[in-house]
Amino acid sequence: MRFDIALALVLALTAVEYPAGADRSTDLIHPQGEAVVLETPEGIRFGIWGKDPTYPAPVLFVFSSTIQESLEDPYFRQCGNALSDQGYLCVSLDLPGHGLEKRKTEPGGLAAWRHRSDQGEDFVTPFVEKAKSALDHLIESGYADPDRIAVCGTSRGGFMALQFATAEPRIRATAAFAPVTALEKLREFEGASNPTLVTDLSLDAKAEALAGRSLLIIIGDRDERVGTDSAIAFARHVTQASLAQEKPADVTLIVKPEPKGHTTPQGAPELAAKWIAARLK
Repeated sequence: MRFDIALALVLALTAVEYPAGADRSTDLIHPQGEAVVLETPEGIRFGIWGKDPTYPAPVLFVFSSTIQESLEDPYFRQCGNALSDQGYLCVSLDLPGHGLEKRKTEPGGLAAWRHRSDQGEDFVTPFVEKAKSALDHLIESGYADPDRIAVCGTSRGGFMALQFATAEPRIRATAAFAPVTALEKLREFEGASNPTLVTDLSLDAKAEALAGRSLLIIIGDRDERVGTDSAIAFARHVTQASLAQEKPADVTLIVKPEPKGHTTPQGAPELAAKWIAARLK
């Protein structure tokens, strides 16, 4: 979508007010299936994608790297492909160091995460706060059903999906595909200058905060990129925390044979779509 056309669309949308619960099935859906990028009143940039939702709609946040990759690439859209057929609205944000969230003075991608951690910067919390602001805006505008919110993510996106769930109690289901769970296991973080911060930002440190939450973790049996064993250990820690806090232990861990290594195992998106729909019905 050309920038001037996209800007005109955003301005047109933000100038219209709708009554809560109104049917706006085609307002935010681009005819070519591209993600529509909007901003909250505070200037938080987020993208949406869907087929024919009826508002207020169930919402699935989808994280991988950039808004466009997460929402426009069927592989990274994952369970959003099937859930969009059920009226879900898919939402995404650029991850730190990706897309327009990359700073001119730093490398891109996971190298940006390493660069920021070396500088003593928590790059997780600001992203989570932006995602919460996007969710607030969608609910307040009548586009999102506050009782039907889920999140999914792939690899580094799975890491951020779980971080988002840690801080956002309105999320009722979280699906992570081949997720990063321990930053220190990534080659980008070898020899990190601030190992304590790296450990603190990793998901094991958030296990107690996720106690009682509904989590689905799917990973291949030989994923050396993010660490199959790390994902297994994280899932076990959340279950242990749930039991210790006498909360429901609803952690589903699936380890499937996957000779390709770091990739989404076959059938995982479809399985995750059914799992999320069951928890948000």
